[in-house]
Amino acid sequence: MENYLSQQRQHVFSNVGVLIYVFDIESRDFDRDLLTYRSIITALSQFSSTASVYILIHKMDLVVPGQREDIYNDRVSLIQSKSDTFVPIPFATSIWDQSLYKAWAEIIHDLVPNLDKIEHHLGSLGKLIQAEEVLLFERSSFLVVSSWCSEIGSDNPTTDRFERLSNIIKNFKQTTSRYTGTPKSAEQFALMELKLSNFSLFILKFTTNTYLAVVLPPGEERFNSAIENCYIAKAEFEDLDSPAKKGADRGATASSEA
Repeated sequence: MENYLSQQRQHVFSNVGVLIYVFDIESRDFDRDLLTYRSIITALSQFSSTASVYILIHKMDLVVPGQREDIYNDRVSLIQSKSDTFVPIPFATSIWDQSLYKAWAEIIHDLVPNLDKIEHHLGSLGKLIQAEEVLLFERSSFLVVSSWCSEIGSDNPTTDRFERLSNIIKNFKQTTSRYTGTPKSAEQFALMELKLSNFSLFILKFTTNTYLAVVLPPGEERFNSAIENCYIAKAEFEDLDSPAKKGADRGATASSEA
């Protein structure tokens, strides 16, 4: 870390789009953690003043439930006081619940270029194929980038279905990797289909950076038509997803005290 802040300072902190900084709630030297964070923020201010800053207050499950909110708010207040001109977006996280997933999903969502256009097109596609729900996943992490629901889909009582589906897909990818010998980071499947008595679902490789999941009422004709229309729509979404539409590339760096 000292090397990053001295000899490699300009190299590490130039052209940064995102800083994701993780604080350990159980750290025995939080004052020292704040000093390190302050040094990084100062370097970021010097070389990447327009970067977005996200703060994860991690291992919150180790705090007594009745004290979590007060301790979290206190830590966030101290961190914000050391953030210079940046306004960090904080998250309370733990590996034992969905909080870490939700934090990463929100960060990914905030950083997607052309998001308004993507969401508009996603809604148009969902209506066209008469879907109940459409989900757009980031390719490598399978975090939900965006989604659209019909009136029927919005009545789904499973509020954590995005997280559940992400975990199912990632487990599927890992299993596929074991049996095929392909790297876990590779794209192991192009299309997954699931047809049950009360609904149908397919997940297909959509653009360079995304996969698309579609939930439909049962019916073979509707199912096949929806897949075909999604393949036709790929070109339009790929255009929104292309580097040429994003402007200058944005870098990212992450630092952890956990």
